[in-house]
Amino acid sequence: MPHPSDGSPPALITRELIRGCDRAVLATSLAADQGAWPYASLVLVACDLDASPLLLLSDLAEHSKNLQRDPRASLLFDGTAGRDDPLTGARVTVLGTVLREPDAARKARFVQRHPAAAAYAGFKDFHLYRLQIERAHLVAGFGRISWIEADAILDRAAVNDALQQAEAEILQHMNNDHAQTIDLYAQRLLGLSGTGWKLTGIDRDGADIRNGGQAARLSFPEPIDDISDIRQSFVALAQSARDGTPSH
Repeated sequence: MPHPSDGSPPALITRELIRGCDRAVLATSLAADQGAWPYASLVLVACDLDASPLLLLSDLAEHSKNLQRDPRASLLFDGTAGRDDPLTGARVTVLGTVLREPDAARKARFVQRHPAAAAYAGFKDFHLYRLQIERAHLVAGFGRISWIEADAILDRAAVNDALQQAEAEILQHMNNDHAQTIDLYAQRLLGLSGTGWKLTGIDRDGADIRNGGQAARLSFPEPIDDISDIRQSFVALAQSARDGTPSH
């Protein structure tokens, strides 16, 4: 579970939470004949390179039926786990419109983040959706409360186009040829146990890793502005891991 830096700008904390959480609470509205009650459900999430949340939903689910009537929704991303007082941690409610996402590469990105979803991602009743962010409400601890507009949250850097083309090849290379280094990242930089960690996604700010049911977020030393920066970022992380420097 992500623990964004306390001194980070609100928009960056929000983006880190969206990218770092592999699940969220989805809030939709029930039909009028059911009293139009707010309806909350647990969903798995991935995100696009610009940090837009991605959801793989079944047409049979209650929340999918709700979204067909009213596509407005919100997602609660919770970064408070592991704190003595959870209310001192960051959490963000992201508001927007949930739209069908037909792009196969983005569906593959979701399945890469959630390998178990491969068992049902091809079913006819399952579809990928994107939350088109409008704004977000961040509570980053006591007295740190902000409304943040979509333009500040979304990462629309030009390098994202190159990353989209190169991501699958980079993941394959790292997972096949540098498996021990990925374990080192998890153990030394993030304080996680076990071996067999895999990279599941890369974006401008960092990388997602997973080992079985446990997902984690690895931040790059600096955001990358060119595809060639990725190698240097992973090398720098490996050096920090060998030096015993925790991830920031």
